Amino acid sequence: MKKIIFPEANNEYIKIATAQLAEAKTCEPIVEELSLLEACARVVDGSADALLAGIDYSSRDVILSARDGLGVAEPVFAEKPLFSSLFVAKFPDGRQLILGDGATCKHPDAQQLAEIVRLISEAAAKILPETPRIAMLSFSTAGSGGRDETMDNARTTISLIRERYPGILIDGEMQLDAAVNPRIAAKKMPDSPVAGQANVLIAPDINAGNILYKSLEQFAGAQVAGPILLGFKHPVSDLSRGSTAEDVVFTAECLAKLF
Repeated sequence: MKKIIFPEANNEYIKIATAQLAEAKTCEPIVEELSLLEACARVVDGSADALLAGIDYSSRDVILSARDGLGVAEPVFAEKPLFSSLFVAKFPDGRQLILGDGATCKHPDAQQLAEIVRLISEAAAKILPETPRIAMLSFSTAGSGGRDETMDNARTTISLIRERYPGILIDGEMQLDAAVNPRIAAKKMPDSPVAGQANVLIAPDINAGNILYKSLEQFAGAQVAGPILLGFKHPVSDLSRGSTAEDVVFTAECLAKLF
């Protein structure tokens, strides 16, 4: 059984969640009050397989500690090492969507977006029960918005991904309704292999991504896991400081699927 280390051992929600995870045999929780860098060291030396923190620490603390303590993997598309993140939104009817990047990369260019898509696609294939279908979100669908740099970024990203990873299902740019509503997709992008059935939504920047995931959480009744951090040399996930015990359990369940 894989071991996940929880360094915020004194948090009541962490105590409840790790007891549930142990009972369900989702993972073997290691619950010790440690600094983030100490917890990272435990992952690097093999004492643990992954790190989950952030219910008391800020996202900035978790991300920078992961960068310094775990290291960043070499990118494929980006010029410099890049880390990203995803959220998993689970709706009351059981449906799941993966959203990114709403936590780490603020204003990505096309190469950085391609790296984000690559990382999220790899993770989505392990987390989702069905094939990932990736929509590059925009205020525009297939050029309906005229000309804009964010649209150009999306199209370049798609070209880069299709050239190097032709098996990834990706399309755009498209509006949110065209991405997830089959009736609207049939009108706006009838020939798309993604539109109307997207289950991975890529926002153009961190503003849109963060607002999107919190909107689903607050208005649509979705339970959200993450942000699960990507691009590091070892599995790691942040938590929202507003997380409940149920959110911690869901995040650990998703994280455990990545290794």
